[in-house]
Amino acid sequence: MQVLYTAEVNATGDGRNGHVTSSDGILDFDVRTPKEMGGGGEATNPEQLFAAGYAACFHSALRSVARRQNTLPLVEGSQVQARVGIGPNGAGGFGLEVWLTVTLPAADAAQAQELADTAHQVCPYSNATRGNIDVHIEVAK
Repeated sequence: MQVLYTAEVNATGDGRNGHVTSSDGILDFDVRTPKEMGGGGEATNPEQLFAAGYAACFHSALRSVARRQNTLPLVEGSQVQARVGIGPNGAGGFGLEVWLTVTLPAADAAQAQELADTAHQVCPYSNATRGNIDVHIEVAK
């Protein structure tokens, strides 16, 4: 693979209760354990950051697929919501599960499903997670 860009982020502090900073200084904030996992929840957390990255990347893949298929009008007003769940994996560690909800108001149900399925095949996050964590794709109107 020819690398086109490399993101670099440094984490300091106490893991989930620490600070993250990107090498370019754009990211520079605290992270905290969510209340649901026994933390204070007063800052973002790794699952929110993963959800943000996956939603943005999948939405970009969706638009790229539509562009290649000459169906760009079908993604007008589109959005992607990512929900990332974390929990015990039964082997002493933790695992993730992702739900992506794709909203394509300009497409009918079949068109929306085809675009979402194709985007799932080209999205780098989908390719990285395939076979490793459960990713559920749903199309909403």
